[in-house]
Amino acid sequence: MTNFGLSEDEISHQWALGKEILELSQEEKMKYRAKLEDGDYNGYRPLGSIEQFPGLRDNWECYHVFKFNPEYQKPHPTLVLDHYAEIEKFHRHVHQNVAYRVLRLIANVLELPEDYMVNNHLYEDKCSSFLRYMKYHPRSQDLNAKYNNIYTRGHTDFGSVTFLFSQPVAGLELQARDGSWKAVKHIPGSIVVNTADMLHFWTNGYLNSCMHRVVAPPPDQMHMERFGLIYFLRPNDNAQLKTVDSPLLKRLGLFDKKEREDLEAKRNVKVGEWVPIQTKKNWTPFDQQPQNQREFQSLFR
Repeated sequence: MTNFGLSEDEISHQWALGKEILELSQEEKMKYRAKLEDGDYNGYRPLGSIEQFPGLRDNWECYHVFKFNPEYQKPHPTLVLDHYAEIEKFHRHVHQNVAYRVLRLIANVLELPEDYMVNNHLYEDKCSSFLRYMKYHPRSQDLNAKYNNIYTRGHTDFGSVTFLFSQPVAGLELQARDGSWKAVKHIPGSIVVNTADMLHFWTNGYLNSCMHRVVAPPPDQMHMERFGLIYFLRPNDNAQLKTVDSPLLKRLGLFDKKEREDLEAKRNVKVGEWVPIQTKKNWTPFDQQPQNQREFQSLFR
């Protein structure tokens, strides 16, 4: 996506701000650590939080700013507070000007009322949409080899749509339908738009959740820090995961009565219940999860 209403200076300032935030001392950042084990990403996520491979921790850290609604307000570093109005303007623009346009296009594709999807993502509603400032720390070539040159393993996102501001250090790859991985080309001033899990559920797989990963950059960039500026769009907490009543899906046989009845038994679940459980999967080893939690997850994966 290009021409989305943000100037080069506005975007560059967000990149610079993210870099400054993540260069704060570890002691300072840890004061604002998110309640990750509770499925809450609002705040700082430390470097090496997840065991990526047995005995090997991940190489990225990030800082999250949730929506500027009263229920999501929390303490932030002085650096963030000094730029709070600017972050809010950027945050709201991506959600209300960029994301809403994409949601209207999706509704048109599904032959739904134009604001059908928008109404499930209103900024004033309670949901866990957030802006992420992210940094991958470089590794040596030998250390990268131990990780199979993987920075982040293949995964899908929990929300509806993810907006990744394109940046020049290579590494982002998308999985094609044949299972191969394709590098995403950097286009200055653009946003990479990834479909996520909610669209998969709502369209019964017609819009697949985009499988993506980050690999180690090529040798000429391997020494560089790789920054990310990302907006994760999620539906309001009261939205459900069941298939939408789309004329297109009906014509394609993706919404027949029997299938709808089968799915509703599984997907008559609210987003606000489902997202924290998926988030917690990153912090609790699978074999230590409560049996009922594991069964709940199996309905959707």
